[in-house]
Amino acid sequence: MSENQKKTEQRRPVMGPGGGPAFARGGEKPKDFRKTTKKLLRYLKPHMIGIIVVFVLTIAATILTIKAPKILGQATTEIFRVVMVRNTPLSGFLRTKMDFEKIFQILLEVGLLYGIAAFLNFSQGYMMAGITQKIVKKMREDINNKLQKLPLRFYDNRSHGDIISRVTNDVDLISNTLQQSLTQFISGIVTMVGITYMMLTIDVKLTLLTLITLPMSAITTVLIAKRSQKYFSAQQKYLGELTGVSEEVYGGFPVVKAYGREKDEINRFVEISERLYKESKKAQFITGIIMPVMNFIGNLGYIIVAVGGGILVTTKTITVGDVQAFIQYSRQFNQPIMQIANIVNMIQSTLAASERVFEILEEEEELPDRTDAIELETIKGDVKLENVKFSYVPEKPLMENLNIEVKSGQMVAIVGPTGAGKTTLVNLLMRFYEIQGGSIKIDGIDIRDIRKYNLRRHFGMVLQDTWLFSGTIKDNIAYGKDNASEEEIITAAKMAHAHHFIMALPEGYNTLIGEDSSNISQGEKQLITIARAFLSNPDILILDEATSNVDTLTEVYIQRAMKAIMKGRTSFVIAHRLSTIKNADTILVMNEGKIIEIGKHEELLTRNGFYAELYRSQFLGAMVENA
Repeated sequence: MSENQKKTEQRRPVMGPGGGPAFARGGEKPKDFRKTTKKLLRYLKPHMIGIIVVFVLTIAATILTIKAPKILGQATTEIFRVVMVRNTPLSGFLRTKMDFEKIFQILLEVGLLYGIAAFLNFSQGYMMAGITQKIVKKMREDINNKLQKLPLRFYDNRSHGDIISRVTNDVDLISNTLQQSLTQFISGIVTMVGITYMMLTIDVKLTLLTLITLPMSAITTVLIAKRSQKYFSAQQKYLGELTGVSEEVYGGFPVVKAYGREKDEINRFVEISERLYKESKKAQFITGIIMPVMNFIGNLGYIIVAVGGGILVTTKTITVGDVQAFIQYSRQFNQPIMQIANIVNMIQSTLAASERVFEILEEEEELPDRTDAIELETIKGDVKLENVKFSYVPEKPLMENLNIEVKSGQMVAIVGPTGAGKTTLVNLLMRFYEIQGGSIKIDGIDIRDIRKYNLRRHFGMVLQDTWLFSGTIKDNIAYGKDNASEEEIITAAKMAHAHHFIMALPEGYNTLIGEDSSNISQGEKQLITIARAFLSNPDILILDEATSNVDTLTEVYIQRAMKAIMKGRTSFVIAHRLSTIKNADTILVMNEGKIIEIGKHEELLTRNGFYAELYRSQFLGAMVENA
């Protein structure tokens, strides 16, 4: 079956630069923030108790971590007191012995706080990992189940790369955000509030002095993050282009070599690589300067605390230990600002990714089987189309009042120019698309009264575009029948004239192949798909340019094998090479969704109509080629 191949560029997950903060770089925002959030919360709802426990553990761990510096400051105050007393003339009259027991108790308490905080962080990380993977597992299963239920129209209208990107990259982004960003966001807010509170309990004036640097940190972070997004977006764009060029060139390398276009391709690669270099340099530079700038602002805060704290110590308003705690708090204060700014961007990108995932989950599914739909064990193969109406786009009708009657065991060839509706007719027979009027009957039964999976089980298809999965040749042929024996597989391969080349391979039927395998030719791949159809032993056979990728000699063998397998079976053959369907019982000539001629090969030539014109054009073309 011919399909328009669409070039796709998969969205790749963006990695953080080494040594710098990982800002969310797409800048992509959801179209409907509130609606998407509600949908995402439905997946979180079954795990809400666990998520609340995780948040409680995160908050508790953060509070313990914030509390520790103030307690540690008491030890500093005690040490400073003893040192200062020993350096005064009154040292003989005052207590100068270091209270190691008190210091040890303080250190033990601080160590205990940090230990409990570490355990709580470990616990919440472990719990959140389990919850996240359960949510993502459910989401992937829902997507996979949905994709199985979607009509062929969905796949025709979307590139495969886009679908894969939604299932992999977008879901991975959701996973990473749930796993890390949510707890970091909570931790960042609690840290900012907690540090501010702890500083206020020490001294209000010094706290206000320290908070002078807050606007500077916030503005710097926002400005740099916004500027870096522009460059990282450009970086990803050119990276995608470079990847696409590389894939394109190396995929068609023999053609590049044959036409001597190596230099042109190198120049094209270098040009895109140069753009990528410039944008990457800017992006990495912008990201790289944030740490020095934040350190500079942090040092300003340190100076303010040191000078202001020193003055307050001399007036005995606060102790040296309090100043030490203040310095630690001021150092920690800028980190959550950067963290929250990054996470806000990440959450926006995650909701945008969620929106793309939910678009798939909300797609209209294939029409379900009727409640009274039947299953057929065997069918004779009588096919009748009565007044069939169909269009891909409502305002552009393709088929109107189409009538065809095919008797059991007949070979029906369908010919016509590209876009005439040949493949569409086959899609309608198998209910890949639903007709909009009229009826299609098999053995007098409307196909809408038959369960879809049962209907399709009676059809065997060989498509123009071969499809093989990663596995052995034996596995690929056996795909046509459950629990097929090795003898049946070999017999099917012999009927398709594939046995000889399979046995010539080093591993024979156990040779590993796949869609992109280079160890077998395109024609050999086609032979394997034909063997698969032979093995399925269908009641109705559909061949869509099945011999388009094989050489002339192999085509003759396949035609003989086809004649054998089609004997006693209704067969629909879609062909562009009219020489392959001379022996058809009936030839349907289609154009613009209508049957314009019907008859046998000789009859149609005698009429000197559209078919005769097609046949002569091919015949003359072949003569010109051979001249």
